[in-house]
Parts: sequence; structure tokens; C-alpha cells
Amino acid sequence: MAINPIMMTNTDLVNSKIDLDTIDVSNLNRQFLFRKEHVGKSKALVAKESAQAFNPDANIIAHHGNIMVPEYGVDFFKKFNVVMNALDNRAARNHVNRMCLAADVPLIESGTAGYLGQVDVIKKGKTECYECQPKAAQKTFPGCTIRNTPSEPIHCIVWAKHLFNQLFGEDDPDQEVSPDTEDPEAAGDAGQSALSAEAEKDVAGGIKRKSTRVWSQEIGYDPAKLFNKFFRDDVKYLLSMENLWKKRRPPVAQDWNEVCQHSTETSLESESGLQDQRIWSMSECALMFGKSISQLKADLAARGDGGMLVWDKDDEAAMNFVTATANIRAHIYGIVTKSRFEIKSMAGNIIPAIATTNAIIAALIVMEGLKILSGNFEKCRNVFLTRQPNFRKRLLVPCTLNPPNPKCYVCCEKPEVVVKLNPKHVTVKILEDKILKGGLNMVAPDVEVDDGKGTILISSEEGETDDNHDKPLATFNIGDGTRLKCDDFLQAYEVVITIKEVEKLENEAEFEIVGDLESLLDQVAEKTDEQKKAESKNGVVAMEDEDVVMETTPTAGTKRKASQEIVSTPKKPRHDDDVIVL
Repeated sequence: MAINPIMMTNTDLVNSKIDLDTIDVSNLNRQFLFRKEHVGKSKALVAKESAQAFNPDANIIAHHGNIMVPEYGVDFFKKFNVVMNALDNRAARNHVNRMCLAADVPLIESGTAGYLGQVDVIKKGKTECYECQPKAAQKTFPGCTIRNTPSEPIHCIVWAKHLFNQLFGEDDPDQEVSPDTEDPEAAGDAGQSALSAEAEKDVAGGIKRKSTRVWSQEIGYDPAKLFNKFFRDDVKYLLSMENLWKKRRPPVAQDWNEVCQHSTETSLESESGLQDQRIWSMSECALMFGKSISQLKADLAARGDGGMLVWDKDDEAAMNFVTATANIRAHIYGIVTKSRFEIKSMAGNIIPAIATTNAIIAALIVMEGLKILSGNFEKCRNVFLTRQPNFRKRLLVPCTLNPPNPKCYVCCEKPEVVVKLNPKHVTVKILEDKILKGGLNMVAPDVEVDDGKGTILISSEEGETDDNHDKPLATFNIGDGTRLKCDDFLQAYEVVITIKEVEKLENEAEFEIVGDLESLLDQVAEKTDEQKKAESKNGVVAMEDEDVVMETTPTAGTKRKASQEIVSTPKKPRHDDDVIVL
């Protein structure tokens, strides 16, 4: 953990640490401040106590909270001399980046991924910001692959997580798990044959007329009926889409009674010490499917508020459900099955964390922070920790700081982007949630149409523009060339969006952000020779961001995203989920 700066001996220095997270058992293997007795407690508070055990004179203020709230606004960031990030999700990193730019406070980004690590120094007007280079998009898979034709374990794991949400979480239509009848590869025979008579008379017959969640509740989350719906009847329906199986192995439907006839309670309880490493048999998967559903049903009932469950890789029942479900689906499609340990790593996008790597990166953060605090910013460097020594036999490779990208849509003087979309189909809600918050990383956007009338399209004031949500943009005369003035008061960030009207986009996408964002791709190659050598000769690899299971927040005085990718290309490796500000 990048916690070391808290142990500085300067008693006049105020250190603040902000973290939304609590300590989990899985956190204990990659840092030195948490112990088993701390599990369940606030990371920020325990980190403060542990650091002060080393240096009781350290002035540390712990904040157990979310960095992306108004309480930690620009004025809060301005109180500090430097901000240090160690976040594990892109949304928080983007936010802290913008807060530090708005407050004109130097930011030290950091990240680790296995044996790799990176520290980056960011200062407004002098260096690239976190968003100066485009970040690789989160890996996604076509819906028809997930629903109809999985070919890899990860496809089955994504499907299993979607099924969890359909049954116990948010019933999101974008995470539908039933066969995709509009699969273009089916070339017309999808939907031509209805569900077989066998499926029609079974419990699955009504599922197509109501949500999975409602139907599951009506049958009392009966494991046998759920199993037969998803692993027998849906598979038989997929087999009726014959074009899908002309060049690939067809799936094999499974029946609950046949699979469970050899299962016993003791089979899952044997070899308990190796349980996570062992690959369960099909009968064991079916048994765990039923047990986990019963537990999750009880967890849902215990809420007593008609709410929903949120999938968490560290929740035993949720993880057992995904493991069993993914392996059953993998077996049906002839895909190799995985252990619970392997599935947990893939389902949570977990990059192994190594305590020594974290310690090295934490020390580098402190060294760069000391340069800033002593007024020697010109001596700051971006530093890569590589897996193999470079041609100079170095594992640590310092690189000069890159100047700001003049076309960055965040830190340039007048940020502008172009968005391709069909205003007849894209609603105001899609603009807010998927384009502004998802694509442009805003938190609480306000949008005004630049039409001379001051039409307010989106307001961050609760309820003020809710009536606009379901209206297509065309309703407000938004078309080709329309300019939208967008700002986020929390981030002190403004951007102008120019609409490029198109009838249809590739892959049936709802929108595409282009313009200056697209031109940033050309900037990736324009690096110093020193940086190129660090990347090409030293085994530096781009790492994917971890899924955001819980938001972490920076420490006092900082709103910035941590964990920059290990490469200087647009991905940031994960570090622990903390932000420290001095």
C-alpha cells in the first residue's frame, strides 16, 4: 500500500488518507499494515493507527468515505501540497485527476500488477494528466457470444455473473442470459422454431413473458427448475438454431435429476483445505448451484426491503454460485472447467498482488513526493518497475516527464469532443449515463443546448430534468452540428460536445466518441526515446483495470485516480485502493 508517506517525521506536515473500503482477508497478503484482527474495519482508520505505531508524532487524519462526493471538493484539495494515488478503478482515477487539475495540486499516480509497477508524476500545465493518453476500453464480449456461443471460460463466467444479477441483483436487460434470438450468425433460423413442446409445458414456458427475477421469485428459487430452465430448455432451444452449429461443437443439454443422481453432501466437504484449488465434478457443481441459491435467497430475504444483492467476489455464496454456474455452462459447451480460485481471479479481474512490489512502489512514491515538497519538481521522474533487467541491468527505469497533450479533452485550454449518434434513438438518459458519465467520466453533469435559448437538457439538481430522461435527443432539435455545453461543478470541469448525426454505427453501437479523443491515439507513439526504451526493452506490459467492486476514495486533499498502467500506453495497473494526500 502507498501508505509510507504518512510516516514522515515532519511534525508540521498534515497527512490525510481517504478510503471507502473495509479490510478483507484477501488484503492481508499484499501489505504490511493490516492484520487478521483488522478484517471488517475501515482501511483508512487502521492504516492511520498502524502508521502512528511507527511514528506517534505523525499528524494523520483518516477519512472513511467516498472521494467522489461534494465534501471532498476543489477547496478541500487546495489544502494540500501533493496528492498520492493508489486506486483500483478508472472512474476514481479520472475524478481525482480532474480535481487535482482544478486545484492545481501535483498528483503522484501509482500502480502495481504482479512484479510490475509504475509511478507517474502529474502537474497541471507541465506534464501529461492521467487522461492525456487514451485508455484501452474495458474488455467486453458480444452479447450473442455470451448468450449463445461461448468458446472460452471467461464467456461462461460473464454469463454466470449476469445470471446472478438477473436472479438476485439488478434485472438489467443488457445482461440478459436467455438465448439471443436475433443472433446474426443464426441467419434467419433464430426464432423460426418456437420453444419445443417439452420446454413449453415445463416451467420455462412462461419465462419469456416475464422477467427472470419475477419468474424465479414465483417458483421460490427452486434449484431444480432454475437448472432445467437455463441448462436444459434454453440449450435445447439454442440447438434448434441449426446454423449456429454447422461449424462448431453443439452444446449438450443437462437435466437436474440426471446430473444430481450421484451427488452427495460429503463430496464438497472432502479435502476442504484444497477446496479452492480443486475442480468440482458436474454433480458437485449442481449441488453447489442448489446450496448457493438457497443461501442467496436467504440473504435476499434478510434484507427485508425488497432490494437486491450486489455481486462480490469475496462473498462466499455469490462466488460459489458463479463458480458452479460457469462450470456447468462450460461443461455443456465442451469448454475446460476451472477451480474456484481461478474463476475468482477472472470474475474479479484480479491481478496477483505482491507485497514486495507494493513496498517498492510505495518507496518510489515517497521519493517523488519529497522532491515536490522540497521544491525540486524538475528532478521528478516517471519510474517503471520491470520484470526483467533492461540493457543497463536495471529493474527500475526512470523516464523524463512528458509534456501535456495539446489535444487532451481534460487538461487542454478548451476541451471539445465529437460524438456520433442517432438523435432519434439516443435518449437524454443514455447521454447522461453512458456518454457523459461512462464515456467522459463526469460525475454530476449539467448540460445546456447551445441553441441561443439556453435549453437545459440535464441538471445535476435532483428531479429537475427527470421528465427529459426517456425523450430522444431529436425532441430538443438536437441534430448534426448541435453543440452541447457540459460541465461538472464537482470536478470543476467543462467540455463542449459536437453532435455528428449518423443513421447507424458499426456493431449496432449507440454512440461513438471521436474527434479529439480519436486524435489522441496518434500521440501514443510520440514519446521520448527514453520512455520508448523503458517500454520496449524492459518487459513493461499494459494491464487491465480491475472491475470496480467498491469505490475507493483519495485521502484528504486529493481527488485523483490512482494506479496508472504499467505501460505508458493507456492502461493502468492496479495498486491498492487508497489515496494519500500530504
